[in-house]
Amino acid sequence: MVVALVYLILAGAYLLVVPAAVLFYLNLRWYVASSVERAFMYFLVFFFFPGLLLLSPFVNLRPRRRQIEV
Repeated sequence: MVVALVYLILAGAYLLVVPAAVLFYLNLRWYVASSVERAFMYFLVFFFFPGLLLLSPFVNLRPRRRQIEV
C-alpha cells in the first residue's frame, strides 16, 4: 500500500506539480534568458513533456502588451 502511494505521489509530481513550476519559470524568463539558460529551458520542456502536454490547454504564453508612450 505504501509503494502504491509513493508511485501516486511521484506521478502527480511528474505530471502536474513540476510542469506547473516549469511553465511559471518559462513565463518569467523566456524573453530575457541567456543561451545557456535557454538550453536548460529546452531540456526541461523535453524532460517534462507529458506533464506540459497535460497542462497546455490552460496556458497562455502570449507576449505582454507594450506600453506606447507619446
